[in-house]
Amino acid sequence: MMIPFNKPYITGKEVHYIYDAVATGKISGNGKYTKLCQQYFEERWGFKKTLLTTSCTDALEMCALLLDIQPGDEVIIPSYTFVSTALAFVRQGAKIVFADSRKDHPGIDEDKIEELITSRTKAIVPVHYAGVACDMDKIMDLANRYGLFVVEDAAQAVDSYYVGKDGVKKPLGTIGHLSAFSFHETKNIQCGEGGLLGINDDRFTKRAEIIWEKGTNRAEFFRGEVNKYGWVDIGSSFLPSEITAAFLWAQLEELDKIQAKRIGIWNSYYAGLSEWGLARGVQIPLIPDYATNNGHMFYLVCPTGEYRTSLIKHLKENAISTVFHYQSLHKSLYYHTKYEGNDLLESNRYSECLVRLPFYYELKSTDFSMIGHSILLK
Repeated sequence: MMIPFNKPYITGKEVHYIYDAVATGKISGNGKYTKLCQQYFEERWGFKKTLLTTSCTDALEMCALLLDIQPGDEVIIPSYTFVSTALAFVRQGAKIVFADSRKDHPGIDEDKIEELITSRTKAIVPVHYAGVACDMDKIMDLANRYGLFVVEDAAQAVDSYYVGKDGVKKPLGTIGHLSAFSFHETKNIQCGEGGLLGINDDRFTKRAEIIWEKGTNRAEFFRGEVNKYGWVDIGSSFLPSEITAAFLWAQLEELDKIQAKRIGIWNSYYAGLSEWGLARGVQIPLIPDYATNNGHMFYLVCPTGEYRTSLIKHLKENAISTVFHYQSLHKSLYYHTKYEGNDLLESNRYSECLVRLPFYYELKSTDFSMIGHSILLK
């Protein structure tokens, strides 16, 4: 039997909470379980305000609307990321300015950002790849000096932290002006498909709720703050149903258990493959001193694309499913004719050479032994 790349974890309480949500008669969203999930994020990690969304893509689209991105505005993002990071801003007419990755990590090269800033730059969107923090002190310093907004793409970064120069440990997603999380089935905490908008700047709180509710002040009406609601701004149907929120709540209740297991799996991979990687020129994940590890994924960066192809083939022949990850967005079929910058060598290298290993809560010790043994033979 093939060891899968991913297997969504089910706590056992999801169906119970979904039944409870249905029994309340309030299943269209912004009910009991939506509020529980949002309150959890706000109280545990200190967000000023959070809003559940149907996906991380939707959360990023809300960010673009909240920042009032206009045609001609420039937004700096890493090229090595999922298309949603760029798409949310492209839909508002922004010009995407792609930054290269670091040599030691697939995340954005913070030292290459300043040279990309122009008078038209409006925002920087760092992506915390694999749940590992970007150097947020550097990024926030640039934002403050040039008057820019920062949107943290924290799709993979739930329960991960940045340790600042002041020694304070800050949850990822709470540092920039806005942030976006994913609860896709491949993430640590999942509900099939879902997301969350994190708001850390009071300027965006009221309008975010209006955009979230189809451009109406409906949320204020339900709180009794207005006696009727109507159309007051742009927006869309960004909030998920209570069924999705109920599923997510069952996951959040088990967060600490899930995180402990996933970090243990990550540590096992690291201990078992470090010497092998060093001997074969294969780069293994780096956790900088300023970052923590949330056990989101374990990847290998092969010395060549041919080596990666051979490794994936070898593991498949041994009943182990592995996948590569992003393709550089600046070279994508959609955007390459619009891209005006230099080629991004590190982003290209990760696109050609990075492979992700099986990683999920129920990965058995026997499965792990089989994976490690097969890799060591390569």
